[in-house]
Amino acid sequence: MNNNNDQFLLVGFYIKLTLLAWLSMIGFDFFLHAGMLAPLYAKESAFLLPLERAFKLIPLGYLSFLGLAFLLIWLMSRLDLQGWKKGALFGLQLGALTWGSLILGLYSISTASPLLLLGWFLDQTAEFGIAGAVAGHGFAEPNLRRLFFMVLSFVIVSMVAGIIWQNVALMMGQSPR
Repeated sequence: MNNNNDQFLLVGFYIKLTLLAWLSMIGFDFFLHAGMLAPLYAKESAFLLPLERAFKLIPLGYLSFLGLAFLLIWLMSRLDLQGWKKGALFGLQLGALTWGSLILGLYSISTASPLLLLGWFLDQTAEFGIAGAVAGHGFAEPNLRRLFFMVLSFVIVSMVAGIIWQNVALMMGQSPR
């Protein structure tokens, strides 16, 4: 009976940690794509959806990160990686390998600009690094309350910074397509 309770608590911990890693990915993604990379979406492209349609599908894109966050947590738990530094390094390595491969594949068969693909590669690699740091911290400090507030603060700051960056870019004449 106690073993079942322990397993239930462990599953709950993994779900919470996965959600925190996922939220950290979303926060950084919002900052980078709504802010810094927004000008890359300003040009007409056969590769990209029209802005209105793409905007409506953003939640689906963010949902796709949940599977990646699950993969990261699963691998880190299997490798017994603990601590934010080990987690960040592992996340960066996994992100670079995963997204490097995907970007090479996209470059070989699509009309996406090399600059856009480079932006995606750097973004997704950094997202994995951030999520890895979150996961590593969570594995080292299983009480997730403090980590929750750290991730929440990061997401809020990232979103505010992304909105500010986007508005500054709009004022400087880099309007979306």
